[in-house]
Amino acid sequence: MTKKDIIIKLSGGLDARPVAMLVQVASQFDSSVYIETTDKRVNAKSIMGMMGLGMDEGEQFTVITDGPDEAEAISSIEKYLSGETA
Repeated sequence: MTKKDIIIKLSGGLDARPVAMLVQVASQFDSSVYIETTDKRVNAKSIMGMMGLGMDEGEQFTVITDGPDEAEAISSIEKYLSGETA
């Protein structure tokens, strides 16, 4: 299991389109991927769960991955949320 705190650097935060893209990024991996805030933990491969987070640019959360490609999953999610890939 790998955990990493990540700050959202996408302008506009996680609204509908960025959430859909994040779900696509997370779904590429065999590992389980969860996003954890102070009061919620959701499956990053679930569009409905992710839409319920409503996070803005500059907010921080923890990404938790567990599985055979957990390091690659966390790295790809971090790159996406930092604006390095779109």
